[in-house]
Amino acid sequence: MLFSPARCLILLLLLSFIHAGRILSKIKERVRNLQLQKAKLHLLTRVASGRQPLQHVREGRIHQQLDHFSRQDVSSFPQRFFVNEVYWQPPDGPVFLFIGGEGPIFDFDVLAGHHVEMAEEHGALLLALEHRFYGDSINPDGLKTENLADLSSQQALADLAVFHQYISQSFNLSHRNTWISFGGSYSGALSAWFRGKFPHLVYGAVASSAPVKAKLDFSAYSNAVGLSLMNEAVGGSEKCLAGVREAFAAVEAALMGGNASQVAEDFGCCQIPKDLDDQIELMQNLADIFMGTVQYNEEGVLMSINDICAVMTNKSETHVVEVEAYNRLVKLAQVYRSTSEEPCLDVSHETTVKDLMDTSLHSGRRTERQWTYQTCTEFGFYQTCEDTTCPFSGMVTLQVHTEVCPMLFGISQHSLPGRIAFTNTYYGGDNPRTNRVLYVNGGIDPWKELSVVKDRTEDEAETIFIEDTAHCADMMSRRVTDRCSLKKARKDIEKHVASWLKMAAQEKTEKRTV
Repeated sequence: MLFSPARCLILLLLLSFIHAGRILSKIKERVRNLQLQKAKLHLLTRVASGRQPLQHVREGRIHQQLDHFSRQDVSSFPQRFFVNEVYWQPPDGPVFLFIGGEGPIFDFDVLAGHHVEMAEEHGALLLALEHRFYGDSINPDGLKTENLADLSSQQALADLAVFHQYISQSFNLSHRNTWISFGGSYSGALSAWFRGKFPHLVYGAVASSAPVKAKLDFSAYSNAVGLSLMNEAVGGSEKCLAGVREAFAAVEAALMGGNASQVAEDFGCCQIPKDLDDQIELMQNLADIFMGTVQYNEEGVLMSINDICAVMTNKSETHVVEVEAYNRLVKLAQVYRSTSEEPCLDVSHETTVKDLMDTSLHSGRRTERQWTYQTCTEFGFYQTCEDTTCPFSGMVTLQVHTEVCPMLFGISQHSLPGRIAFTNTYYGGDNPRTNRVLYVNGGIDPWKELSVVKDRTEDEAETIFIEDTAHCADMMSRRVTDRCSLKKARKDIEKHVASWLKMAAQEKTEKRTV
């Protein structure tokens, strides 16, 4: 398939749709679109300057078993993949596998990004495999509850193993071709787990912002957002965090005081949040503005931490602290609505549940239902606010988050702790005892709390910690505006990958001489 500007309204990175409110999902969508536009411009500039050839990307399908662990069930689904051979130096060139996560893959996953730059340097074959039940890799009835039973990370890893065999046969690969896997966020965890469970297939793995530890009550997420809002290196301050706390307390007090109509008018809500479910929806969506800002800081979408803290610490003529804080949050919501071109904030909990119950495959509902199922069955990741360190509303509880599991899928809330415990037992949590897995995390990314970070892990894991960057920042192509810490981290990643390839070559040479 020819690389074409017409295909450039899609996105490069598969960023996380981890369970949260509607606004955070929309912010993530805008981040992905902006990243793709930047990747498009980067590629077109390189092609126009003659530094990069016009590239042909091949799209394919492999028929995978729906249940790899059943010898009786032979049902299958079509799994999509992309191949870019432009840099490959056969017959012994390495293979760089970009693993898809909780969303569709695109041709840009083998055309742009830091892993593609490294593939050019090392003469690697570039592959991207879409995750089962996401994008186009799903049967027409795949979103029905009874069929979601075949959606799991374990099945996804088995898909990768079968895909490895398929590609090896298609390209006549052998032990001489060293495989390295790449992924970010959930797909970063898959990259690490693929190396852990199939070390004979993949020699090394880069796991960016990878939440390898399942966690039912992920209260640490909100706490990490609060710490980032205090981080002066990225524009935060203690005053900013205090202002956020005061603002949410003021909104909650207004709702509890029976002033829902005024709150709806102030924040531009589509509905008056009269009942508790809608009020929680509003509080979650307001928190999402801060969560999205921190998680994707300096990506050019919405505002940065520096921008958001400027609003939350701005002085006004009103000298009552609670009123000032409330008005600042109102202003922030106005900024969000104006930049996102939303006429109002949708705070209908009924609409949210209705969307999640939708089992059709239209493009707007290709991620939330599947990912919600995986949070109920495997991961949790529920971003609660019952902890005293949470700067937002205590109305957002674990009970609120988990009630969708029985409602949507018939999964008991009481079964969730056992499911999460199994995931950590199966993969090893944040002490997985694997080798040649490089865990890369950003200092202001809340997801670092569930990844492997040097100061927390008990084993000798390979880690890179980028003090002042956010979620999956290292995966993007190099930019002139990148922070020095990010530039250094990318060089460190390159050194690790190069050392793995050198080590693999040495091992093969030694085997031939024995």
